[in-house]
Amino acid sequence: MDEQSRLHATGLTLAYEQRVVAKELTVAIPDNSFTVIVGPNACGKSTLLRALSRMLKPRKGSVFLDGAELSQFKSKELARRLGLLPQSSIAPDGITVLDLVARGRYPHQKLWRQWSREDERVVAESMAQTGVSELAERSVDELSGGQRQRVWLAMALAQQTELLLLDEPTTFLDITHQIEVLDLCADLRESGDRTLVAVLHDLNQACRYATHLIAMRDGAIVAEGAPGDIVDADLVRDVFGLESRVVPDPETGTPLVVPAARKVRTALAA
Repeated sequence: MDEQSRLHATGLTLAYEQRVVAKELTVAIPDNSFTVIVGPNACGKSTLLRALSRMLKPRKGSVFLDGAELSQFKSKELARRLGLLPQSSIAPDGITVLDLVARGRYPHQKLWRQWSREDERVVAESMAQTGVSELAERSVDELSGGQRQRVWLAMALAQQTELLLLDEPTTFLDITHQIEVLDLCADLRESGDRTLVAVLHDLNQACRYATHLIAMRDGAIVAEGAPGDIVDADLVRDVFGLESRVVPDPETGTPLVVPAARKVRTALAA
């Protein structure tokens, strides 16, 4: 593990009440990477992300940011360093898109400076990047699931943190908007000193966009590294229990998982 990375964790035991999800989990997020966490349902992907963002307190172990434990940061200071887009978010009743995105600027405001032209610029830019500018005066309650997801992403962008954690950011989005969001994530990493960590269900999208992949199963990290270095048929079988062929993506050359035909899978299971 690279303890020099800005965000890393050691010896994590993660649990919800009596249900232990992961034990002795150690992970380091490479700086300036687009790290994607993949794995089957209920393997601990989102739980790990919650621990890395301080939404879940580890039963044991520690998460470190910039050399200090997350527990040592005051909420506003942490929010200036680390942003989070949760899997499901609930907006206050009747709030407009503009007002919700503007809340992303709260960590940067002080008692004697509540709003500024810089805040206005960042909010407008964040809304433009996520394609929600035309929705500014609409109530969030009126929006489709996909539109709401993009509004929440705009709020996370308005926070202007160098670390951005996203829990299933493509949920509710059609394929076009999924690609737009992932393109935006790639652009954010490439255009500045940002580190992004996302949980994704689509392994092929993860392989196409991630610079660093973490594959989990049963609360443990099975493999991690560049997608081209770790994703093969054995990994897909071990992690997802799926027989497949892994071939080069014709567009990007990254690993492309092609599930075995039903007849092949039936024959192998016999």
